[in-house]
Amino acid sequence: MVLLPSLFDGLARSVSMKKGKNQNNEMDGGREAAESMAKDAKKNEMMLCSSGTVNSNKSNDFASICSKRGQKGTNQDSAIVWEKFGCQEDMIFCGIFDGHGPWGHIVAKRVKKSVPASLLCNWQKALSLTSLPRQLDTEFNSTFHHFDIWKQSYLKTYADVDVELKHHPGIDAFRSGTTALTIIKQGEHLVIANVGDSRAVLATTSDDGKLVPLQLTVDFKPNIPGHFTSIAFVAQREQYLYGLILCNGRVFCLRDEPGVYRVWTPNGDTPGLALSRAMGDHCVKEFGLISVPDVTQRNIANNDQFVILATDGVWDVISNEEAVEIVSSTEDREKSAKKLVQCAMRAWKYKKRGIAMDDISAICLFFHPKLSQQVNFVKASSLAKMAKLG
Repeated sequence: MVLLPSLFDGLARSVSMKKGKNQNNEMDGGREAAESMAKDAKKNEMMLCSSGTVNSNKSNDFASICSKRGQKGTNQDSAIVWEKFGCQEDMIFCGIFDGHGPWGHIVAKRVKKSVPASLLCNWQKALSLTSLPRQLDTEFNSTFHHFDIWKQSYLKTYADVDVELKHHPGIDAFRSGTTALTIIKQGEHLVIANVGDSRAVLATTSDDGKLVPLQLTVDFKPNIPGHFTSIAFVAQREQYLYGLILCNGRVFCLRDEPGVYRVWTPNGDTPGLALSRAMGDHCVKEFGLISVPDVTQRNIANNDQFVILATDGVWDVISNEEAVEIVSSTEDREKSAKKLVQCAMRAWKYKKRGIAMDDISAICLFFHPKLSQQVNFVKASSLAKMAKLG
């Protein structure tokens, strides 16, 4: 791995010198350096923030993005793919954000812009302040050490961005917010950070040659799905509900929405948020809502093929298995995200009749030049089901 601090600090120092370097603006200089990298990446077509594709010349990574407006007004989804993240040849950043509330589209766009720059700044600072003792420099310890740096950087980044939203003079994030699902692929190492109910699903080849889904994230809704039964997750659920009770927040369903649990203020009037974690939504931050990301990692194996990041507009009508089947069976990878979004749009018409279609967005990040010919994509019964979806 090429270490970033030397390049990054040089750029940050040049920014600080233009201002008149002092202790107070060093972090501002680092942030501006990261934002300058973002502008260069967009100019050099290494960043994509709308429907399209990103094809890396230095690695096998290939990303496809698609976003479609639903039937509720302005498209409040936002997405980003940044190749050579932080000027690192082996690194790519992906993020998907699902806004909600009157200012949801503005909040989602702001978080999309702020998270990558802030993460770069925090990561380079963490790298410069930490080192692994030589006696502990094994492959396992090194992997854990690098993950811990990313985790701490992510935790600080999401906290900083949420505070920025609260005090931003041009954005009303009091009753508006967004999900924030982002991943960093650094070589063969994957780091995932999630707030909200957008979802990341990995497609991996099983021992018998079948392509199967592996959900990498948890849908952070006020009620916890019963199929997540791990000790860690149950403990996390109890901690969240206990914190909610301590903060006097309330969770219940409306009569006309059975099964849809929402977070309410103590008086039960607002905001009815169907999330337990979100950026923004400061009207319920003191009543139990949090913006702390769940940060996890995975070492990408040879049998791991691609990862899908999508908003709940996809997952409300498409299962993990169906999503993997749709993407893997799309011959032209450039159209994989578009195909998934189109299938979700069709599924909304017959699975959610009478309900306004949500905004639908997806990112498909492929790890290899092409899928193995030995992969058994779908069974006959699955093909019949997929025919209905388009």
